[in-house]
Amino acid sequence: HAVRMHWGIENGLHWCLDVTFGEDTCPIRRRNAALDFSLLRRAAMNLFRADHSRTMGLPKKRKAAAWNPDYLANILHLREI
Repeated sequence: HAVRMHWGIENGLHWCLDVTFGEDTCPIRRRNAALDFSLLRRAAMNLFRADHSRTMGLPKKRKAAAWNPDYLANILHLREI
């Protein structure tokens, strides 16, 4: 049971963060910067998951938000309600 729970967390959160944001290869190591960026990545991932206007994976949503300012504004507006 403990092994299944561990891999459930690994596959549900850590793997998504690594695939979407490349968290494992991030060179940030100074003081609280790694923790700060980790929190920002998790917040961004939650915003992308809450968006149902497009049916695409998280990495594609991240790239779409980077390329399209209107889509980025739509993503950021979701949590202001």
